Amino acid sequence: MTFVRRGSGLPGYEGLTTFAGDIHNHCGISYGHGSIDDAYRNARLQLDFASVTGHAAWHDMPDEPAHVAEYHRRGFARLREHWGEVQDFTEEVNNPHSFVSFLSFEWHSLAYGDHCVYYDTGRGPLDPSNANDLPSLRRALRDVRLRGADAMVLPHHIGYRSGRRGVNWDAYTEEFSPVVELVSMHGSGEHHDSPRPYLHTMGPRDIGSTATTGLARGGRFGFIGSTDHHSAHPGSYGHGLAMVWAEDLTRESIWQAIRQRRTYAATGGRIMLATSINGAPMGSTVVANGERRILVDVRGGNALDRVEIIRNGEVIARNELATAAARDADFSGIVSVAMGWGEVGIPVDWDVELELRGGRIDAVEPRLHGYDTLADQAGETDKYSFSAWEQRDERTIRLRTRTRGNPTVSTDATQRLAVHVSADRNAELVATVNGREFTATITDMLDGPHVHYLGGFLSGAFAFEKAVQNTDASLQWEISDKGGRTSEDWYYVRVSQVDDQHAWSSPIWVSDASA
Repeated sequence: MTFVRRGSGLPGYEGLTTFAGDIHNHCGISYGHGSIDDAYRNARLQLDFASVTGHAAWHDMPDEPAHVAEYHRRGFARLREHWGEVQDFTEEVNNPHSFVSFLSFEWHSLAYGDHCVYYDTGRGPLDPSNANDLPSLRRALRDVRLRGADAMVLPHHIGYRSGRRGVNWDAYTEEFSPVVELVSMHGSGEHHDSPRPYLHTMGPRDIGSTATTGLARGGRFGFIGSTDHHSAHPGSYGHGLAMVWAEDLTRESIWQAIRQRRTYAATGGRIMLATSINGAPMGSTVVANGERRILVDVRGGNALDRVEIIRNGEVIARNELATAAARDADFSGIVSVAMGWGEVGIPVDWDVELELRGGRIDAVEPRLHGYDTLADQAGETDKYSFSAWEQRDERTIRLRTRTRGNPTVSTDATQRLAVHVSADRNAELVATVNGREFTATITDMLDGPHVHYLGGFLSGAFAFEKAVQNTDASLQWEISDKGGRTSEDWYYVRVSQVDDQHAWSSPIWVSDASA
């Protein structure tokens, strides 16, 4: 498998590579769907690292609604019963330089907000989850450190109101929490008007709980994303990714990257985002003497719509890029196919072979969905691992997967495969779909999507999606800034693509040497 893993030429990123992960997602080890085997099988299809998280405890859980409380208690008991097996499996799937796993559990709290606890290996105690407040949880993890294991406690779905499982900035410290989970299936907690609103039953975003509020109050934390998916499908496309800049694909390097805030949050595809100020990478603290030289390097998974530089919560520069670049005779970029649609709830199995005639496949970016279910009774099936893909050579890929239609007209449950290629514009992408052959040239796909159907009205559909030149998905940008009127400024970059996928860099903090 040849995943998209990129570097950047910006200062501060020498020897670093982007890796994509999902360290907050669920399956049947607590409350959720599918086995941990299914979960890690799905993770390896499109991620470099993952943690499959068990729900462990909720110290201030309300007694009503009674069925909700009982649902959680059953999940907590299930995790306690199988904790040994979870540790064994987490250790077993870790394969340095190929796929990295971490052990984790979730600690719920109305008062302090929900947090996931991570260990730097595949083993660790569940006892800290018994803590009745956040200071007690931290004390328990300091004891774990004394026994030789490191831990992190990362808040997630931060944007809910404090006291309703949103983050409590009064209680935040960076000791165990170098980053926060900015985006997931819940939405984005960046700001009250940022992309991806909160639509879950738990309520909308509250301005007092957003990341910009926490930063304005002096919090020093970076950003990651993760899915919070509940159906054994880490990395389910579009729900959230934890992107890191690491030296290599090992537990030690990924852990160190998160500790140093060399991270960024993404919603879906492997957007490459690098930022630096006066030569320091994202997550850094900088002392500046005069102007700040801000550099941005972006390589998206689709055409870029806009890239924004934000200082102290305000956009200070915006680069809008929706106009397509001129077409070259040779094509270097992204071609993708999508499959699904049809009647809701009707399973369709797909066997798709792609052959590129007249070019070379440079890298593959699967964009696969799991079943978007939460409640115990919702959408149970016999299996939650239903996709597989293989790259046979530099021209041919095969994907087998399943779809069940889109559950609502605004919920995308299609399966996609993006292929990064170098080719002549007259090169053909030949798709054999369940035994039927469809063909589109690169030129055809540059004009827009081309759609085919498996059968009659309301049957499943297959699409050659619009091809994207690398020049339309890339930006290198430099500006200078003198800073605001505060003793310390914080800067981050927000990237938006035309397909509603986004990324947010971890902040860089800058103080003036004269101050």
